[in-house]
Amino acid sequence: MTTDGKRSGRRPGRPDTRQDILNAARVAFAADGYDRTSIRRIATDAGVDPALIHHYFATKDRLFLAAIEAPFIPSELISQVAEGDFATFGRRLVATFVQIWDGEIGERAQAFLRSVIAHPDRRTLVNDFVLTQILREALGHAAPDLDHAETRGSLVASQLLGLALTRNMFQLPPLQALTPEQIVRIYAPTIQRYLTAEAAELGLTLSPE
Repeated sequence: MTTDGKRSGRRPGRPDTRQDILNAARVAFAADGYDRTSIRRIATDAGVDPALIHHYFATKDRLFLAAIEAPFIPSELISQVAEGDFATFGRRLVATFVQIWDGEIGERAQAFLRSVIAHPDRRTLVNDFVLTQILREALGHAAPDLDHAETRGSLVASQLLGLALTRNMFQLPPLQALTPEQIVRIYAPTIQRYLTAEAAELGLTLSPE
């Protein structure tokens, strides 16, 4: 207690502190990407103590997901993709992807993708969401020694985002007519090839050791 009878301790943040942090985070992540953006930099831009960011969001991952208004938490789905034989990773990935877009959170996923299309400055955010938060994490668990992981992940992302745009956003009738099982059978072999084919077969050059 202080002498005037008020409780002492850390001053609470302003009512709009959380939004200030989110605004600063969106600008920083969009400008420099997830990996190069630090909590300290965001705190400085938002005019708050870094501890306050941890208070509101706990981790950098959680802050990033809140800043981009991610339609789902990747960690909640990564285990069902990463666990199991890597030879069937592509099948599990496509099945999970279709489950997201055809399920209860499909509308939020569409809204997320629309916002990126409407605001080109947010493309770095969706790139980091797909490549850093989802594919890199999943591949890191399933195949930590995978060569050219970032490039392979980008190839996978091109297929999955293309599928989402044509089937779910543009709603092309032939693709909409396909069942989830058919989508998996069609797309999984290509996804798996991107991940397990020799680098030379994909036109990639192995880095010298």
